[in-house]
Amino acid sequence: MKKTLIAIATAILVSAMPAAQAQWVVIDPTNLVQNIMTAARALEQINNQIRQLQNEAQMLTNQAKNLTSLDFSALNELRSALSATNQLLQQAQGLAFNLSQMETEFARLYPDAYTASTSGSQMATDARTRWRNSLEALRTATQVQSQAVQNFASDEQTLTDLVNRSQSAVGALQATQATNQLLALQARQAIQAQQLQITQDRAAALEQARQVAVQERAREVRRRFQGEGTPYTPYTVNYYSN
Repeated sequence: MKKTLIAIATAILVSAMPAAQAQWVVIDPTNLVQNIMTAARALEQINNQIRQLQNEAQMLTNQAKNLTSLDFSALNELRSALSATNQLLQQAQGLAFNLSQMETEFARLYPDAYTASTSGSQMATDARTRWRNSLEALRTATQVQSQAVQNFASDEQTLTDLVNRSQSAVGALQATQATNQLLALQARQAIQAQQLQITQDRAAALEQARQVAVQERAREVRRRFQGEGTPYTPYTVNYYSN
């Protein structure tokens, strides 16, 4: 800064010298000091403008970082894991998951009471179908459990990747996108937990319904065995007269 002021003062002195070297130059000290101060203020103003431009450039650079998108997406892995579990539910055998179809099959296979028109062979066939439904429900529940265990390994890797990218995010957009994917992972795990709970509850409900139907079938078989007439009543018979 001092070198700059000396250079400005020298330039002013040189410019104040007349072309004719024979004459003496009269310098006004007050005017000279004012000129130097004016030049110093102009230089300081320029420096301030330079710093302002640098700050604005840094601000634009930071804004560009905030707009930088995350170069990682776990969406395909999350959708793939969820699709695998959904496929198991769609392929489930036994009583259907479709509401209207399930209600029709349930009313036929798990009746409140058997009518006289229902044959014994039909009751036996229905009993085996109910047993098959319970077995398939248990199989579906165990398959969903196995799929959930397999998803744990991939979830752990996905969680690690997302956390690392969130911590190394260069801007707000990357951090937000990483957080959104972490929330998506949490939502997928919650859905998987619901699916697992549904299959387990379904297996338990079908087994309870099967046991109730077994009792009703046994009651109907016993009723048919006894018949509609007067049941036999034993009494004492005396073969010899005293």
